[in-house]
Amino acid sequence: MQEPADDVMKMYVGNLSFQTTKQDIEALFSQHGQVTDVHLPTDRESGQPRGFAFVTMDSAASMKSAIAALNGKELDGRNLKVNEAQAREERGGGGGGGGRPAGSGGGRRY
Repeated sequence: MQEPADDVMKMYVGNLSFQTTKQDIEALFSQHGQVTDVHLPTDRESGQPRGFAFVTMDSAASMKSAIAALNGKELDGRNLKVNEAQAREERGGGGGGGGRPAGSGGGRRY
């Protein structure tokens, strides 16, 4: 039998304070089961946290317990938004504007 993928037990945690650390998140979620990963994305330019995280638990039961207990709970002055993470959608290739090619502006030709 195949093991469930990690993203089955992955949660999105939103509305985090910029002061909240990975350790704070792990301590809070570990009250509901074993935390196997905490990903706290940061802004590329400033290095500041982006206000959300992804938390992976060791089992679906732990994840469900954490969601039930922590969604709406206050942490560092903010009410958390906790739900099951959704699979990331495929993003299409670059978009293109329409219009004329560069350099073909509406000037007169002589």
